[in-house]
Order: sequence, then structure tokens, then C-alpha cells
Amino acid sequence: MLSDKDKKRIKRAFANKRWPEVASTNSWSIFKIMAELVDGYQNLARIGPCVSMFGSARTKPGTRHYELAQTIARKLSEAGLGVISGGGPGIMEAANLGAKEGGSASVGLCINLPFETSNNEYIDKDKALMFDYFFVRKVMFMKYAQGFVVMPGGFGTMDELFEALTLVQTDKRAKFPIVLVDKAFWQPLVSWIEQSLIEEHAYVSPGDTKLFHLVDSAEEAVDIVLDFYSEYSLKPNF
Repeated sequence: MLSDKDKKRIKRAFANKRWPEVASTNSWSIFKIMAELVDGYQNLARIGPCVSMFGSARTKPGTRHYELAQTIARKLSEAGLGVISGGGPGIMEAANLGAKEGGSASVGLCINLPFETSNNEYIDKDKALMFDYFFVRKVMFMKYAQGFVVMPGGFGTMDELFEALTLVQTDKRAKFPIVLVDKAFWQPLVSWIEQSLIEEHAYVSPGDTKLFHLVDSAEEAVDIVLDFYSEYSLKPNF
């Protein structure tokens, strides 16, 4: 039962919002969503096989994780695979820099955020896409990737990782390699999955831990992706 205080608070919150106006605004936003989807489909379909790379935007150049991401992206690019990042700083910048160095497609799926005012400079000019909606952007990350390389990161990285795991687990997306880089960083999360989600509650199946790979080196990460690439005979971007 709401108190009078809560009722007054709710009334104030919606004092300037009439529901017909809200409904109308939501309806028009559908066209913006459709436009972002169409733009993404048309642009990314031309690029060819790619790997999506995720990780923290706060990672600084010169750090181990930055340089590791850069090396992985460069090696993948040298093998002819394009690299898709979120277009921002940190690991995203490292991924696009590595792709540039390797000579393959360097794609940035950028998002309008108040605290990220510009894209990194290593995205190919014709492969920088801007999104307002996180969920549309995630569709592009998933749909056009032949592999995921996930570097250490925060909430956004975890969101993208578990989205990928869920889609593969439920067969909504064809299986593809999901590589978690830096065992020491990821092991506590993996242990929680094994102990809490599997052993204590059986919320996921024991075999679900095989949906991802833990690695420490750039060579391991690249080998896993390229083994998948060879198995399915994907045509590289060269």
C-alpha cells in the first residue's frame, strides 16, 4: 500500500508527462531504431568475416591489457579477419589500432554517451557507425562476428560477454569462439559460475563452461579463433 508521501512523489514525477504524449514519442522512436538496424546491416554485410573485441574503455595505452589487445587485433588482422570494437578509447582503441597495423578492416560501432565525446582515430573512416541504442549496437556485434575476444572490463564488457554466452547457449546464434583473455582476471568469475550457478543451484549446465576459453597470451587467443575459421572455411577479407 502506497503512503500519501509516495503518491505525491509519483504525481510530481509525472506532472509534466501525459501518457498519450509518451506513447507517441515511443512510437516515433521505432523509426530511429529501424534506421540504425538498416544502416548497420547494410554497412557490416560488406565487410566480411570479423572478430568482435570487448574490454574496458578505461584501459590506458602502454598497459599490459592495452598492448595485449593491440597484439591480438594485429595478428587477427594479418590473418585477414576484420576487427570490430565499440569505437571508443581503452581496449576499443587498442583493437582498432591493431587492426590498422595488420591491414584489415577496422570497424567501430560507436555509441552516443555523455562521457565519451569522440571516437578513436584508428577506425576506418567508412567503417565508423554511430548508435543511440545499446541493444541495436549489440545486435551488430553479435551478427557479424566469427569470434569474440573479451579483455578485462567493467559492466559494459560483462553485458556483452553474457549476451554472447546466452545466445550461444540457447542456440539463438551459431556457435562461435568466445575467448576470455587474462586468466587471473576471469578466474574468480569462472569459479563463481562453477560453484554457485552449477554446483549449488544448477542454474546452468556443467557443459556450459565449454562455451568459452580462458587464455593468457595473444597467440592462444588468435589460435582459437583461427582454428574455428579454418574449420568453417570462412573467406578472409584480403
